Amino acid sequence: MSTYAGIDPQYADKQKAAIWLQNIPFDGTSTWGKGADKGFEAFLDASENMELYDIETRSEVYKKGVFILPAITEGASAEAMFDAVYASTKELLKHDKFLTFFGGEHSVSIGLIKAHYEKFENLSVLQIDAHADLRPEYHGTPYNHACAVYDASKNTNLIQVGIRSMDVSEEEHLDRGKCFFAEQMYGNTDWMQASIDKLTDKVYITIDLDAFDGSIMPATGTPEPGGMDWNTMIRYLRKVFEQKEVVGFDIVELAPIEGFKAPQFLAAKLYYKMLSYKFCL
Repeated sequence: MSTYAGIDPQYADKQKAAIWLQNIPFDGTSTWGKGADKGFEAFLDASENMELYDIETRSEVYKKGVFILPAITEGASAEAMFDAVYASTKELLKHDKFLTFFGGEHSVSIGLIKAHYEKFENLSVLQIDAHADLRPEYHGTPYNHACAVYDASKNTNLIQVGIRSMDVSEEEHLDRGKCFFAEQMYGNTDWMQASIDKLTDKVYITIDLDAFDGSIMPATGTPEPGGMDWNTMIRYLRKVFEQKEVVGFDIVELAPIEGFKAPQFLAAKLYYKMLSYKFCL
């Protein structure tokens, strides 16, 4: 297997690397656009064609070391996938590494988040997403992509940013004091610090790529109009990393469009930016 972003193998050593990256290519419950199981390969291809000097932080964060873990390929059912992800992440958290994950659909985050909130006391989950994802179950399972943060809403300090689509049944599980809707965010930046102020010291970030506007991120299962642009996203993330201890993150729902590489390049840059903010600010 090639190294992350084509980096020299000396920076991809499992024991020496500060950062571990895991692919979870599950796409078993998506209900419209398919293809998130192909996201990681597209992300890696884009990463290999990306400049590794980050202008903003004047850094080359890959030199901290990035090791690609074996993928979690369990796909027999959503329940089996959850069990595999949860058990694996519990083990990974025993190591002194910064854990990062790439989906797959958003259901993969349920097990990731559970393992993290059991490890880190008083954890906040920052969900950046177009959809509320607060259904207790959907299509017969609590491990559906539409249920991605329901468990987090009951067991963590969940802060939701960018939401612009939800079902009325989710209202009873929504804390409007901790949800920043896209229409409230448009045209101002007050929401940035307001949302950060609601986070506890330790934060896990889950980013569904449909948080971005469909004009720049069409390669996702359910693109929604009215999303975030690139500069708004990275300005916000920088503030989060500057003020809080981010203990891990995942990026999900990249469903590549054949012949159109811009979306996976955005995902690749987003991942690298987040590493740069974690280690190089």
